[in-house]
Amino acid sequence: MSKLPIGTTARTGEICPESGIWKVVSTPSTTSPIAKGNKMPPYSGSAVTWKLIQHA
Repeated sequence: MSKLPIGTTARTGEICPESGIWKVVSTPSTTSPIAKGNKMPPYSGSAVTWKLIQHA
């Protein structure tokens, strides 16, 4: 089973397409481990775009 490429993005509220470390694409930013199938979370109360930076 192949993994989605590093750099894949997902928005808050979408289902996480790949387990790994995700980073918010904005400033301020943060990273978070998110498992495939979980809902992508908001950051600082706002909807954001998350980018996959490391596979689980």
